[in-house]
Amino acid sequence: MHGMGRSPLSGWLMLRPLRQAGFTTTTFDYFAAFEQTDVIRQRLVQRIMAIAKADEYIIIGHSLGGVFSRAALNALPGDVRRPQHVYLLGSPVQASTLAQRLQNNMIFRLLTNDCGQLLANPERMADIGRIDDPLTAIAGTRPIPVTHRYFNGQANDGIVSVAEVSAPWITHQIELSIMHGLLPASRQIADIIINNHGDSAKN
Repeated sequence: MHGMGRSPLSGWLMLRPLRQAGFTTTTFDYFAAFEQTDVIRQRLVQRIMAIAKADEYIIIGHSLGGVFSRAALNALPGDVRRPQHVYLLGSPVQASTLAQRLQNNMIFRLLTNDCGQLLANPERMADIGRIDDPLTAIAGTRPIPVTHRYFNGQANDGIVSVAEVSAPWITHQIELSIMHGLLPASRQIADIIINNHGDSAKN
């Protein structure tokens, strides 16, 4: 699931080697500027339920896509098959510093609608909750000059800090020197997933 302001095409360079390794891949699209968060979450719940009926599955969520992935998994009915693994790529688990700085900016509000306000709101982000499925959080550590000053020296990927994608309930975290926008196109991340699940993908 792609991040805010992106499209399913943003993950093409990562999904291609996954398909070559035997995975069946599918994407989920949403429009932050036009859809409310509850609508996006419910659409994703329905998609996951359909996939879960067919086979084992993993979930990969970039940035806001990872936030929605957690929200949807926490809304699944109890009898629905859980994912084998969840990968969160630069996905905040608390309110985003950058979103908080921009939340009253008219352009930001027009482009991100309720999604941007979700990312800026500590209470709403906390309400999404933890997930207890096997989880790998991948944090980028390559900043970009235009936003680096907002993070007060904290390691960041240009959009979120490492601290913002970290939590005590995340038991496996990997830091990679990659900018936020390039995480879903990373061959390194594809290799991590293939190494973890490659054998099951071929069965």
